[in-house]
Amino acid sequence: MKQYFKNTWDGIYTVLVGMRITFKHLFTPAVTIQYPEVKVKLPDRVRNRLYVNMDDCIGCDQCARACPVSCIEIETVKSVPGEDLGITSNGKKKALWVTKFDIDIAKCCYCQLCVFPCPTECIYMTDVYEFSEYDRSNFIYKFSTLDNEEVEQKKINHEKFQAEKEAQKAAVAAAKPKPEAPAQPSAN
Repeated sequence: MKQYFKNTWDGIYTVLVGMRITFKHLFTPAVTIQYPEVKVKLPDRVRNRLYVNMDDCIGCDQCARACPVSCIEIETVKSVPGEDLGITSNGKKKALWVTKFDIDIAKCCYCQLCVFPCPTECIYMTDVYEFSEYDRSNFIYKFSTLDNEEVEQKKINHEKFQAEKEAQKAAVAAAKPKPEAPAQPSAN
């Protein structure tokens, strides 16, 4: 009979010890947030989706070279004399048309190594962390502000300018008289 009461007491005691945490949390307010409607406040230095301000981009390609996974693709075309591309927000003069600036977020490892070498600070991490897609091709973000027709026009203008420059060099070279070679003394 003594063993019966001891087993009963041990059973009640272990239930009370196990329920102590449950009873303690039973009367505290819930900490669950209603996720889609209420969002978690993110820390200041959080790393999320990349964004590029194309008004400040000079096409230097330093961010693409710093990327360890090669998720940034940049193509540029030199501007011809007389074209004014403007200046960036920190005063750098633009000299290149950025015809392609694509970031494949599916490859990105969110290391932020592309942000630091940018001289104009045009690429940075945003606080957007919800960007799921059904199709992988939607993870390639195209930041270039030029459409396909404008890109082709810029390339044609640059090729025309290069051809004119080469023609001028050839004309100058043809107009220069060639110096005569000095006569070799004859060996007797």
